Amino acid sequence: MSTVKIYDTTLRDGSQAEGISFTVEDKIRIAHKLDELGVHYVEGGWPGSNPRDIDFFEKAQRASFTQTRITSFGSTRYPNKKVEEDTVLQALLKTETQVTTLFGKTWDLHVRDALSTSLDENLRMIFESIAYLKKYREEVLFDAEHFFDGYKNNPEYALKAVKEAESAGADWIVLCDTNGGTLPHEVSRIFSEVKKSLSVKMGIHAHNDSEVAVANSLNAIQNGAEQVQGTINGYGERCGNANLVSIIANLKLKMGIDCISDARLKTLKEVSAFVDELANKSHWNQQPFVGKSAFAHKGGVHVNAVRKNALTYEHIQPEKVGNHQRILVSDLAGKSNVLHKAKEFGLNVDDKDPKVQNILSSLKEAENLGFQYEGAEASFELMMRDALGQKEMYFEFIGFRVIVEKRKEDEESISEATVKLRVNGVQEVSAAEGTGPVNALDRAIKKALVKFYPELAEVNLYDYKVRILDEKKGTRAKIRVLVESGDCHSKWGTVGVSENIIEASWQALIDSIDYKLNQRS
Repeated sequence: MSTVKIYDTTLRDGSQAEGISFTVEDKIRIAHKLDELGVHYVEGGWPGSNPRDIDFFEKAQRASFTQTRITSFGSTRYPNKKVEEDTVLQALLKTETQVTTLFGKTWDLHVRDALSTSLDENLRMIFESIAYLKKYREEVLFDAEHFFDGYKNNPEYALKAVKEAESAGADWIVLCDTNGGTLPHEVSRIFSEVKKSLSVKMGIHAHNDSEVAVANSLNAIQNGAEQVQGTINGYGERCGNANLVSIIANLKLKMGIDCISDARLKTLKEVSAFVDELANKSHWNQQPFVGKSAFAHKGGVHVNAVRKNALTYEHIQPEKVGNHQRILVSDLAGKSNVLHKAKEFGLNVDDKDPKVQNILSSLKEAENLGFQYEGAEASFELMMRDALGQKEMYFEFIGFRVIVEKRKEDEESISEATVKLRVNGVQEVSAAEGTGPVNALDRAIKKALVKFYPELAEVNLYDYKVRILDEKKGTRAKIRVLVESGDCHSKWGTVGVSENIIEASWQALIDSIDYKLNQRS
């Protein structure tokens, strides 16, 4: 079986999509998730472009990754500038990543109109930048920007540009369809022709403006690409990038090409949903391979057929990518997922235990109310523990109150929260102020409990996301709150849903405390 390296650019290209903005903590969590998936390269961002990416690389250096090589991204030097004085190249060196990707112009139109420099100077920019970085990096990749457009317009110059990169010592030459306008048959022809002129390893980077980014990527691999770049769920600027979820599944299951292990392939749906959740986007139900509807069958001939033989209307076994068949008229699926999660959480559950059905019923009821547990694994574990009778009660809820007061137009509002809890029969009343109502509530909860459970002092709130579930209802809409908490050992996600944002936040915050305390047992 041949192999292909997976290069993910969700954290850079994906974050350039309209409506997506990852925090540094989001990016670190996604990077770890991609590492678990078995992705070979994770492009963290462009350190010369914004402080957030600089912060990411500093945190990534202190993190541990088993499979993934964190990669920095930037451009070749500016025209008529020395590499030692170029701000982009110097910012890249400060990241101390083992791998760096440089993009450069290969379309003569871009050289003249975008860079406003000569064709020869652009070739020097490519050579000098790569040669300079190769002194300090284990791997340097060259992303040949707009290559297919450039090759169609001026094949001789486009080829010269990538040959310069090869001569300078680039470890990979990646041909980019940056405008997303190239069709699959063109990619096959051009990639095949260029590969004959290069001895260095090659990759493909496709955008989806013509709805063929996945097809273009697979065609390039058929013609010799050993690396494929893309994003989870196809996020990216304009119409997005090549969807790595579909690419990985097609490589493994349709083309017999190795890229990640079979075991990791089974987490593909989970990774897709995780990135959606942190991007604060609704899951695309019809997404191939991993969508909720990808293996759903509704009535009539289809249901009758798949019950006899799933192959009649399913192109793969859905379990191979972590999905499952759904019969919508009776919704029979789910038991295996619950058992898998129980094992993951270290809970002993017999597959014949009637409590498994209790978990399924609780899950379906919660999802009907708007709960989603991708990105909120701690809340799901608590729900399972509760259904199995294995959830410890460390405190009882009595009540809470939140006051937001603004006294003058030019002064900031004041938020104060009061909580009433009972611990071991003792009622505890605690009040705290915060920078907002949720922060005040978080402080008040911990203030009430920390004297009983000192370990809660080390629990911090790292991230807080709000999603409106039914926009048409306006300010009466149901709201889902996703909270990420953590201590010095780990981080965990919890969720709450209500028409009241404070109530939803309370649910997520209490789950966070409950999860921490239940790790004792």
